Amino acid sequence: MPPLANPSAVAYLLFDVEAIADSKLVGDVRYPKDNLAPADALTRYRAELMEQNGKDILPATFMLPCSVAVAKVSGDFRLIDVVTLDDPKYRPHVITRTFWQGWKHYNRPVLVTFNGRGYDLPVLELAAFRYGYSIPEWFNVNAISYEQSRNRYNINSHIDLLDTISNFGAYRVTGGLNLLATLIGKPGKTSIDGSKVQDMYDTGQVKEINDYCRCDVLDTYFVFLRTRVLLGRLSLDDEQKLVDEARAWLDQQSEQHPAYKHYLEHWGDWQPPVD
Repeated sequence: MPPLANPSAVAYLLFDVEAIADSKLVGDVRYPKDNLAPADALTRYRAELMEQNGKDILPATFMLPCSVAVAKVSGDFRLIDVVTLDDPKYRPHVITRTFWQGWKHYNRPVLVTFNGRGYDLPVLELAAFRYGYSIPEWFNVNAISYEQSRNRYNINSHIDLLDTISNFGAYRVTGGLNLLATLIGKPGKTSIDGSKVQDMYDTGQVKEINDYCRCDVLDTYFVFLRTRVLLGRLSLDDEQKLVDEARAWLDQQSEQHPAYKHYLEHWGDWQPPVD
């Protein structure tokens, strides 16, 4: 992440991970006696998952990050910047290292995700394990339990917006981030979703995956703002001012990042109800 003049200005890092399968690992773990080529092992496993679940999304344990988009947000919830890591090479080991180094560089700001506890963070934690990266500030297991960074209820370390909305899993948020973004007039899923990432990667569409990841982070940001209204941390008027600021910033950046132009083309203004 490119450093800011004042790293302490970053209070939140909102992020989203897109990942692709480690096909060799799939073969080694799932089919050790079958001597399958990595691509064949992945094809077989995806077919099994589709038959069992109706979806061929692999568990996080078999995945490598191919895209991590990060939104830097100030303490007053203002959007500062959005970046994709290791652009334009998008190497999993560099993405992983840069993410954790960036978190430390910005003085360990609060991480914000949607379902990051169930997917995005496990992908990045297991990648750190795989590559031998040390992150004791995150795995601070000797701290008091409720002060440990990975404690589910430690919202000073990580806010999972899925936990916020679902009361830590008390009910299923059917529709997910797409539904929540749509409720407040933001684009949500337009042409791509996570189920398409593997096939896109296999056909060389890595840049398009990273553009999609940027848009997911933007949806996360706007859902984050509305949850701050819900929690009484922001007034609705202040939220709308921040939304307007972010929209203007996206418009300014759209020449450099065409993904933002696509995002704005699917923008729907939200209006509060009138009695």
